[in-house]
Amino acid sequence: MVGTWFGQGQPHSKESMYIDRMRPDGSWRGEYRTCIKGKSSDQVQEGRWSLMGDTLILKVEIVDGRHEARTDNYKMLAHTATTQKYVSLGWNFPYTPKKMADDFQMPSCELTS
Repeated sequence: MVGTWFGQGQPHSKESMYIDRMRPDGSWRGEYRTCIKGKSSDQVQEGRWSLMGDTLILKVEIVDGRHEARTDNYKMLAHTATTQKYVSLGWNFPYTPKKMADDFQMPSCELTS
């Protein structure tokens, strides 16, 4: 689970992108980008992550610098050294991120629109 994971799609926007930075100390940073006509709308979430059985738990603490605590749960369906597949229990939405280098940066909307 530890590492930098990049994927595409969110329940509200199939075209959006995300990076989950899962750190060994249990901290987590989620970076989200939605592209509309080549322009980006970004959001950053930070908190803690844990794995209990086949459930990935993301405890969101901060959203764009503001305290906005919530917990998001995901059912892990598959996990290898380079790929993951899990489903949001709240949205019933599948995610399939791929492992990237730790210095990976979010692609520009100009490259994806």
